[in-house]
Amino acid sequence: MAALAAAMGIGRFAFTPLLPLMLHDGVVDIATGSWLATANYAGYLAGALLYMALPWLGRRLGAAPGNAALVRAGLVATALLTATLALPWAGLWPLMRFLAGVASALVFLGTANWCMGRLAHLGRPALGGLIFCGPGLGIVATGLPTSAMVAAGWSAAAGWAVFAALATLLCALVWPVVRGAEAPALAPAPAPPGARPAAVATPPAGPAPHPAAERALLALAYGLAGLGYIVTATFLPVIARAALPAGSVWPDLFWPVFGAGVALGALLSTRIAPTRDRRKLLAGAYLLQAAAIALPLLWPGRAGFALGSLLLGLPFTAITFFALQEARHQWPQAGAGFTGLLTALYGIGQIAGPPMAAALLARAPSQGQGFGWALGVAGGALVVGAGVYLFMGWQWRHASRAR
Repeated sequence: MAALAAAMGIGRFAFTPLLPLMLHDGVVDIATGSWLATANYAGYLAGALLYMALPWLGRRLGAAPGNAALVRAGLVATALLTATLALPWAGLWPLMRFLAGVASALVFLGTANWCMGRLAHLGRPALGGLIFCGPGLGIVATGLPTSAMVAAGWSAAAGWAVFAALATLLCALVWPVVRGAEAPALAPAPAPPGARPAAVATPPAGPAPHPAAERALLALAYGLAGLGYIVTATFLPVIARAALPAGSVWPDLFWPVFGAGVALGALLSTRIAPTRDRRKLLAGAYLLQAAAIALPLLWPGRAGFALGSLLLGLPFTAITFFALQEARHQWPQAGAGFTGLLTALYGIGQIAGPPMAAALLARAPSQGQGFGWALGVAGGALVVGAGVYLFMGWQWRHASRAR
């Protein structure tokens, strides 16, 4: 949780609550901020592709870094790259945000695979969902202080410096834990004495009747999730400021509400029986996020934004957790390759979001209408993704899948 709080909550998403401060300081405008966000998401894509290529690089070079080494290196990079945003080097910020995205992807995938492997080895795979509380806790840990920074009149540079220090602290906490040999994630050891049978292993998987088609549709639908949430996740405080009365303190609080929803949703995902069909759960999660995006548009007030932020966060990391479970179910022998591919397509969806929003803002008669168009596209992508999962569940409902 601490690793993902640093890499995702700070390395990726601290930009969201600090963007209004950067706009106020005049160091960026909406277009520049959109491209800085895109640079970070492009780095996330590059990091996912690099992670996917590690097995091949290991065969070519004779060795490749393990997940524990990637996590450690990525966390150090996250702290350093966050600190560079506090310096007046605006020309280097796109590169720094790109590299921070690379580090985020490597830490995310390295942590997920290392931790799931260790938990499977210990006979407790159901606890894997708890690590996905980390991004939500990191978002809360950056969102609440930013609200205080706005009230105190701090600069964005001071905010980046504080978050770099927080990332350093989290890195120090993780350092002695993530180390040593890694247990095979897909070949769990015998359960320790006293372990409950339900927590020993994931459900047995039968071969899918059309494996290539199922994997392609899973990858497509997961990529749509990246586009679906990213507009809100990048511009939520800015969108709220445009919709609510000037001087309201609420726009800075919706982001930590989103983070609290992320953490709560990850916790609740661990309570769902492993026999449930992950495709149906994913479809429901997508529809919930689509409804959350529509809520502030239909109810543009404090209550609408607060409830929409909470509901958008609830399925955020649960989507990743369920998709990784489905990926391991469909193609267990692929390991890092398939999960890296899914994350790469998710990254492509994220990359498309901020430039799309900036383009629609440039063409709209008002900022609020431009954001409304962008949120409409994002919500539509989630509805399409939900339809893909429902089609998969209907088309292959008779497959020999223990769910």
